[in-house]
Amino acid sequence: MKILISADMEGATGVTWPADVLPGTPQWERCRSLFTSDVNAAVLGFLDGGADEVLINEAHWSMRNLLLERLDDRAQMITGRHKSLSMVEGVQHGDVDGIAFVGYHTGAGTEGVLAHTYLANSLTGVWLNGARASEGLLNARVVAEYGVPVVLVTGDDLTCADADGYAPDAHKVAVKDHVSRYAAVCRTPARTAADIRAAAKEATALAGRYEPVVGGPFTLELEFDATHLSEVATVVPGVAPSGERRVTYTSGTMYEAIRTFKAVTTIVSAAVEEQYG
Repeated sequence: MKILISADMEGATGVTWPADVLPGTPQWERCRSLFTSDVNAAVLGFLDGGADEVLINEAHWSMRNLLLERLDDRAQMITGRHKSLSMVEGVQHGDVDGIAFVGYHTGAGTEGVLAHTYLANSLTGVWLNGARASEGLLNARVVAEYGVPVVLVTGDDLTCADADGYAPDAHKVAVKDHVSRYAAVCRTPARTAADIRAAAKEATALAGRYEPVVGGPFTLELEFDATHLSEVATVVPGVAPSGERRVTYTSGTMYEAIRTFKAVTTIVSAAVEEQYG
């Protein structure tokens, strides 16, 4: 049995403000250990539950944040950027039986600690077939096309509530409770590690490949905080204006949809000017 862990950082233990997750800051250096602790706890739990193999896909920012030397030796990790499926890289090879979203967060324009969708700012809302979408929801739809269930989600309490909508059967672990976008009531790393390990052990029983879910077409609508960003987004073929600061596109599969989404956010991030956005 093989488990894939998609590891993001904003939903990690103790993380509450931008400097905690921005590479190169002293706070980021400190929080890397907390992030690694959460991920390693999930690794240990899945191995406790009977998994034969655990593969971690680094999914935050530069995708070079986890401390490899502190992970259990039985795990392996994909680190670095520019991957075909970005946050869920590794799911496409037909050998993954379950996926865990560790350190996840809520989506742009919603309440939650460090809430956003791919871009830290600029993107103020994402809707998938009319429903507001977080990274968790988008990634859950992608992995469903490969017949892989989401078995575990960790993050703040609102992230766990969000996951109830896209992965109702998955085990959830809240490592902190939302107070504001930049504040939370945090549990200690010893406590969250124990909670994550126990949940991952139980979640292993949910792993098991199923018939791939092909549910397209998928229409995504994106809202930005400035008109020039929506204009530049239409450089991507198939992306069209849908409002003053909105664009939309439709894809036949979530594989295509998430790759277009990545192209749009990459181009838009390059168009953001310092201070004015």
